[in-house]
Amino acid sequence: MPELSPCPPPSGAPRWVAMVHEAARDSWVPAAQSPYRAPVLYAVGEMTRTVRARGAELTLALWGPGGGDWRLYGTPEEKAAAERPVVRDERGGSAEPGEPSETSETSETSEPDKLAERMTNRRHQVLTAALSRAGLYDLAPEDGAAVRALAGRLDEPTVRRVAHWLAAAAGTSAAG
Repeated sequence: MPELSPCPPPSGAPRWVAMVHEAARDSWVPAAQSPYRAPVLYAVGEMTRTVRARGAELTLALWGPGGGDWRLYGTPEEKAAAERPVVRDERGGSAEPGEPSETSETSETSEPDKLAERMTNRRHQVLTAALSRAGLYDLAPEDGAAVRALAGRLDEPTVRRVAHWLAAAAGTSAAG
């Protein structure tokens, strides 16, 4: 992987700015900016999720005010590639979603499995969205594993309650 050029500070008065590295031109461009940090972090989370859903990685730098001048808060670091969910059949082999499994299952056993998988994915999505609202946008691989473990073990009402707690915590931290 070629080395990145250093991220220069944005032009103008200090404010919160997320800079994105464009690999094709080896340049940094502003992706989100605001006088407040929370909207920029929210935008960073949404951009990261969107780019990773497309199977790519996003390199960001977060600039903000610090002592009347620009300060670099988030630097591009070597990060592990985002873990992508892989559907596994009962023999441990991986299969793409939507492809028929090579096992000879009856439709009776596959329908409950599909429903259980869909509900687990839904609980995972609720937890990830709640973490984003609480200000935790770019999760490390071990954080992703923890969210998947929670989604697999907790029922829907419990996941909703945890999401409520995270939203309440985000509301109190944004006000303070």
